[in-house]
Amino acid sequence: MKILRRPVALAAIAAIALGVIGGWLWLRDSSLVAVQRLTVVGASGPEAGQIASALRRAARGMTTLDVHMGTLRTAVAPFPVVKNLDVSTQFPNGLRIRVIEQLPVAVIVDGTRRVVVASDGTVLGDAPASSSLPTVSVSALPGGSKLTDAGALAVISVLGAAPYKLLEHVSAAGDTAAHGVVVQLHSGPNLYFGGPGDLGAKWTAASAVLADSGSAGAAYIDVSDPYRPAAGAQ
Repeated sequence: MKILRRPVALAAIAAIALGVIGGWLWLRDSSLVAVQRLTVVGASGPEAGQIASALRRAARGMTTLDVHMGTLRTAVAPFPVVKNLDVSTQFPNGLRIRVIEQLPVAVIVDGTRRVVVASDGTVLGDAPASSSLPTVSVSALPGGSKLTDAGALAVISVLGAAPYKLLEHVSAAGDTAAHGVVVQLHSGPNLYFGGPGDLGAKWTAASAVLADSGSAGAAYIDVSDPYRPAAGAQ
């Protein structure tokens, strides 16, 4: 009898485990936890309604125990403004989706058309006439959803690293042979960034020099070496 106890015990444990797994699988797809209250937040702009509708369609048939992130991301893939999704469940029937949008950093201009872009070069749509974002001139706008011009991408990466409060004071930026990326302020000196590396330190240096009364009247601030910034006249 002692010899039989171990196999019997193992069989009982296996039966219990199978029952638990079966119960979990049943509950996971049960109507008891079906998504009935879906909240979409964070979407803004002219495509906000379409983004919310796409997510609602994608979430149909899901449960709070079985959320398909791949399906939700695929639903918003046609909207470049969507950077990511943050999803949380409110057991048993609530689902909350926060849309994380790309932040606009510049307006790309080719002479006739203006489009807004994010820091990674993603085209976010036509720029409104009242846009206060800095402008970056290019010979031609991208044909797809991404900016591909290397010089323009270097400029955009510099603008994307700017403190957002300071970005409000930038009127334009461009890539030059003499000073690399040059950022023009509305009322202040030009900022010489050189290449697009070490941008956090460069913007910190630029902010510090701008805040120093000794830089008043300077025509430029060179932060191409952020640890030895220099201000001067043209």
